[in-house]
Amino acid sequence: MRMPSVVSAVLCSFGLSAIAAVTAGDWPAWRGPGGSGQAEGSGYLQQWSADSGVLWKAPLTIRGASTPAVIGDRIFLTGTRDSSNVVQCLNRAGRLQWERVLGASVEGKPGKDGTGANPSPTTDGRYVFVYFKSGDLACFTVDGQPQWQHNLQQMYGQDTLWWDLGTSPVLTDSAVVVACMHSGPSYLAAFEKGSGRLLWKHDRELGAPEEAAQSYATPCVVGRGDQQQIVVLGADHVTAHAAADGAELWRLGGLNPTGHKYFRSIASAAVSEGIVVAPYARGDSLTAVRLGGSGDVTKTHQLWSNAGTAADVPTPAIAAGRVYICRDNGDNRGVVDCLDLQTGRTIWSGQLPKNRHTFRASPVVADGRVYLTRQDGTVFVVNAGGDSFQLLSENSVADEHTTATPVFVDGTILLRTESHLYLIGSAQRSAGG
Repeated sequence: MRMPSVVSAVLCSFGLSAIAAVTAGDWPAWRGPGGSGQAEGSGYLQQWSADSGVLWKAPLTIRGASTPAVIGDRIFLTGTRDSSNVVQCLNRAGRLQWERVLGASVEGKPGKDGTGANPSPTTDGRYVFVYFKSGDLACFTVDGQPQWQHNLQQMYGQDTLWWDLGTSPVLTDSAVVVACMHSGPSYLAAFEKGSGRLLWKHDRELGAPEEAAQSYATPCVVGRGDQQQIVVLGADHVTAHAAADGAELWRLGGLNPTGHKYFRSIASAAVSEGIVVAPYARGDSLTAVRLGGSGDVTKTHQLWSNAGTAADVPTPAIAAGRVYICRDNGDNRGVVDCLDLQTGRTIWSGQLPKNRHTFRASPVVADGRVYLTRQDGTVFVVNAGGDSFQLLSENSVADEHTTATPVFVDGTILLRTESHLYLIGSAQRSAGG
């Protein structure tokens, strides 16, 4: 995130077609099974507390801000401990199944948000891929067998980000892809899933000034016909690249018309129904782009722009033709906006209870409700439908610093705080094991 760190370890939308070989009820990457922050299934609790609705809590022995990935009966976590990068696998009862140490860690900036493990793991059901601030990118089988490891900073140059690495790896049909966007040579690199062999590396130099060249956002992988595209937000542009070789297919500029030096991007874009929704300008602009076209599509493919409704860190959620924004800055901290995806029109807007804490986690839509998680671990539940803002509940299990986005699987909610992992649900929904 940012302000002391970047925890918007975002995994954006898979968009038009899901790409991972996962089943319903899995949460394979940061923004969920469809990549747009929308959960599958039903039966998620609307209200809970430390005394009601907590099925289990597991103490964490690693420190990180990454969101867990879930597939089958496995929960994958990343963090740091004793100056090392650590990958853990828990079962759905919260018990440790395996742990692997992955090189020396580079710790986060000072402050509670700062960690060396902001990027979230991602899995295709066979492998799990992890990435750390140290530059270490690695692949394990879901049973914990190491497959390969690279250090991208040793290979391609040191990280020059002013804050903590936040981008998460994403998956195409054949590769794991990482976007490195900073003040220096920026690029996308794709590695073959099972072998780690470099498939391609494509430069992404767009001339953005100073810190505006830096991005903590996670790409989105979308499918259009037989061709998958990787949509990338950062350096004052949205670009799309061919999954086969990384070649740029189209670009949209104009996100920083005044050449502001400090418009680094943290919140990621989200994609749904053929529309890219891109937050920018430190939460002062939200731009919608139609997928498709070629070359510079700035004048032809911008669908709408909605000033003042974006967020700096939380990535939008998209569900049922609506875009949900959780603002996180200044007097607008805790304002929730619901926009029409096709037009950008504000359907409703409302203020969550004022508090000194802000929002780092991204909103999730589940069971007709929007779940919004504040830094102190409080989760607000808002009605996703209707024509007006309706706060349904305010929930807390403990006052524990929270930056990770909650995970929604099989009617239960996984909440990662600084010190625990909680499973929240009704007793009937307990996975056991």
